[in-house]
Amino acid sequence: MSLEMKDVSRTFNGKTVVRNISFTANPGEIIGILGTSGCGKSTLLRAISGLDNEYSGEIVINDYISKGMHKNTGFMFQEPRLMPWLTVMDNVTFGLKGSKLKKQDCARQYLKDVGLAGSEHLYPKQLSGGMAQRVAIARSLITSPEILLLDEPFSALDAFTKMHLQDLLLDVWESYQSTMVLVTHDVDEAIYLCDRIIILCGHPGEIAKEIRLAEPRPRKRGSRKSAEFKTEILDSLNLIGGDEHVYSK
Repeated sequence: MSLEMKDVSRTFNGKTVVRNISFTANPGEIIGILGTSGCGKSTLLRAISGLDNEYSGEIVINDYISKGMHKNTGFMFQEPRLMPWLTVMDNVTFGLKGSKLKKQDCARQYLKDVGLAGSEHLYPKQLSGGMAQRVAIARSLITSPEILLLDEPFSALDAFTKMHLQDLLLDVWESYQSTMVLVTHDVDEAIYLCDRIIILCGHPGEIAKEIRLAEPRPRKRGSRKSAEFKTEILDSLNLIGGDEHVYSK
């Protein structure tokens, strides 16, 4: 599924947060939105998802202008946002239509894909942070979204769990080929996961640069090519964004 943003701007109470954002995500691409704190990255995701439709400009999904929730778009937040009174199985199937048996069979496959086979009966309080985020990935995928929006999904995890789930996300992408838009502060994460990186800077946030990462997957963390991309990204951020906070782990 293709996604195009045309001169999208968003203003809150007279203050413009993002201005004139235009880019295209081709079917099956992983696009990273990277930038300094407060430059409007999450605002863009909310607009794409339809959770916020008070923006100017146009968002086009599969050649149709979208101004609301789209059934083929999934959203994964920074926190798992699991309902504590429901089991893993019930969290993943919550809101799905169809028979209970069909929903559970579908959920088991997705839970297997994220490495949680056999954990269907557990409650959120029994899960580690990494396990909870795996449940969130399964829940995001079960509706078969053609566009998956990810808002810093691994930012609260330790470094080793984060790297493991990044690899899991790529495995899932290989299987389902969803178009993904990933918001992150983490330069290394963006370089490892994305086909292209859109760099936002300033207040209001504007596109400072677009970087295409032609390096094939699987990529080696810390490779010479990754280091070159990292230098280019940090130079772009420093030139326009000053010393604002961007993670580089």
